[in-house]
Amino acid sequence: MRIIGIDPGLRRTGYGVIDVQGSHLHYVASGTIVVPTELELAQRLNTIFSALQELISTHQPTQSAIEKVFVNVNPHTTLLLGQARGAALCSLAFQALPVHEYTALQIKKTVVGQGHAAKEQIQTMVRYLLQLDGEPAPDAADALACAICHAHHYPMQRGLRTQKHLSNTPGGLRKGRFRD
Repeated sequence: MRIIGIDPGLRRTGYGVIDVQGSHLHYVASGTIVVPTELELAQRLNTIFSALQELISTHQPTQSAIEKVFVNVNPHTTLLLGQARGAALCSLAFQALPVHEYTALQIKKTVVGQGHAAKEQIQTMVRYLLQLDGEPAPDAADALACAICHAHHYPMQRGLRTQKHLSNTPGGLRKGRFRD
């Protein structure tokens, strides 16, 4: 499974691509899409969309993970971040990638073991988990952490979907009953 993780932002959108083979994680690529601030909003969103299209085409991920928007103190900032996230989501959907969303708290708890970890802790753990030679840039580290989070949560999500599917099929598993 190849996962692209996205840390959306209107000025800087981080991305990270990892391969998952069993319980092993392998680094593929990461970086930051830097969006020129002098562009109009529509062009800025298109920059995010287009850059992600190119990355998806290049790396051919089979899954995607994106950080959910948190409600900021400033509603205007939250709205702008939501629009950047929307451009990223559209790019993932346009490529028919399954999209999985995680809160910053879920990502930090999965990668660092604590939901209120500092950016430096995330960078250090991402470096350790992916056996990188150096620490990735903050936005790239957040995106890689998002991908790592999905790598850890996906097997359980898939198992729950399979169990739910079996319980909804005739003759399938039913609550309180087991089959041989």
